[in-house]
Amino acid sequence: MEGVVARPSELSSAERAERRARLASVATKVVPVTPAHSRAIPIEGDLASLVPVGGLRRGSTVVIDGPAALALTLPMLAAGTAAGEWVAVVELDGFPSDFGALAAAEAGVALDRCAVIRSVPRDRWPVVVNALLEGMVMVSAPIPRFLRAGDAHRLITRARERRSVLLVHGNDWPAGANLRMRARTSRWRGLEHGEGLLQQREILVEVDGQGQTRQSWVDVHAALAS
Repeated sequence: MEGVVARPSELSSAERAERRARLASVATKVVPVTPAHSRAIPIEGDLASLVPVGGLRRGSTVVIDGPAALALTLPMLAAGTAAGEWVAVVELDGFPSDFGALAAAEAGVALDRCAVIRSVPRDRWPVVVNALLEGMVMVSAPIPRFLRAGDAHRLITRARERRSVLLVHGNDWPAGANLRMRARTSRWRGLEHGEGLLQQREILVEVDGQGQTRQSWVDVHAALAS
């Protein structure tokens, strides 16, 4: 009857097989149309040229090490809050705090969307980071000593499932990573002939990811009060 769609139970075996074949054919032609850049958190400035698609892919794990690692982390946290998302910073118990609200704000981090969890015991670190990945788009945390590979792999999986970005600092990460950044050295600009104000910090950054290694000087602006 015209205008009536037969239910599957009313179709013959041959008709059902034909429909399944047509659906399978259509499925092979359907591909995601979401562009790569929309699956990433865009980063501003020179650092964008060193990372794939100019940003941090949601669900990725990034290892950052080197003496200027914090200066690299702040622009990434700023990118997270600029996207209207929440970010978190974890600090280990027994270690001095290296996260300053003033420096973070100057780097562009929206402090009203940045949670700082201080004095986390080493044995509770995996639990705390795992919980934060549930609700934060980005979690920044130093790598505790003697972190087990199983805990690291579980956090990588959690970040991927929740489409969050896990930023871990240090050279003792016992698992893989989508990106590895090394802040090798830094230099300041602004002093001329021994006078003036420090206005700009440049960091020599090396990035390993997707089978490529890139290295460049990255400008980190610092608005320092006189």
